Amino acid sequence: MHLILDIAVTHILGRGRQTLVAVIGVSVGVGFSIAMAALMQGGQDDFVEQLIDTMPHVQVTDERRAPKRQPAEELFAAAEISGLRPADDRRGIINPTAATAWLDAWLPGRYSASLRTQGVVRYAGREAGASIVGVDPGTERAVSPIVEDFTEGSFAALASGGNNIVMGDRMAEKLGAGIGDTVAAVSSTGLMRPFRIVGLFHTGTTARDEGEAYILLKNAQILSERANAINDIRIKLGDPYASPGVARRIEAELGYKAVAWQEANEGIMEAFVIRNVIMYTVVAAIMLVAGFGIFNIVSTITHEKARDIAIMKSLGFSRSDMQRMFVIEGLAIGAAGSAAGWALGFALTMALASVRFELDAGGQEITNLPIAWSTLHYVIASGFALGSSAVAGYLPARRAARLNPVDIIRGAS
Repeated sequence: MHLILDIAVTHILGRGRQTLVAVIGVSVGVGFSIAMAALMQGGQDDFVEQLIDTMPHVQVTDERRAPKRQPAEELFAAAEISGLRPADDRRGIINPTAATAWLDAWLPGRYSASLRTQGVVRYAGREAGASIVGVDPGTERAVSPIVEDFTEGSFAALASGGNNIVMGDRMAEKLGAGIGDTVAAVSSTGLMRPFRIVGLFHTGTTARDEGEAYILLKNAQILSERANAINDIRIKLGDPYASPGVARRIEAELGYKAVAWQEANEGIMEAFVIRNVIMYTVVAAIMLVAGFGIFNIVSTITHEKARDIAIMKSLGFSRSDMQRMFVIEGLAIGAAGSAAGWALGFALTMALASVRFELDAGGQEITNLPIAWSTLHYVIASGFALGSSAVAGYLPARRAARLNPVDIIRGAS
């Protein structure tokens, strides 16, 4: 084996210029593959992190995935019901005290129960449609994404007593109102109550900044004429990726629709899978192109060393020895290219991580490209490189192993 290895190294060094070109080809492919994977994975991780931070991990509403079974379906084995319309029921989650007590007993996270109702906010002859959310400030702080996004006032001011309201800054701008002004909130039932603005938030999400306002839960229940009602439970877990299991357990026990953040963003998660398939397909294509360079070198060596091969086989080297020698040559080029590609990939990733740019979103913010540092990227890129190198070395190796030494020595090939 040591002799075969020495011969393989001698063959590679004998064609130094071509070997160097092949190594550079592999290293460039590996390096750019690592940098591209780091950038794409970093962007995906950053986006998912923003989803996890800005939305509940599990959201329970007073909806049901399927309508309740009708009495006729319970009595008869086969029943067909058409034109069924749900009753106008505005009660929200039935027996919310028992539901929240059950969550307290086992939930591995925090939650906040609220009452969400549609209405209109009016000020000085102007009005804006709004989703008016009644919350308990104490529990809402643990799950709400807006608590740290206030430009004026604060979320804590909501609990200072009285009829207070906090809203998006774009809604206030649309109304022409500001901190300390009194606006009128009108529910879908027509009931109107005055509220004083004690805080303005800016999340950067237009729908939220223009269309959401928060008041105390008891005030929302009075405004919507739904005493002691809640229709929304938002949950933050210690492990966000445990959300599907938690949602299934809640839905099975309470009967209400519980949606994990993965389900709510199912289309986006599927798009990430497709993007990763495309990314690794491109990596494989790059490595395939580099493999052609290795194939060219090993094929040339096989052709030029035909007589050497014949002499070696005459001396007792087997067909498998010939195959092993040329595969080693291909793998050696692939390994050298991978090592150089690791260094190039690390340098490119460092360069991308140092790129800074400015975003103007309520003020200038200097930020960096999202980069994911993972040894898996290096392993995958090297795996593609070594795989293509092995194949590129094996194909001419089969040809070399089949050569008849007598024909070569006689000059038949």
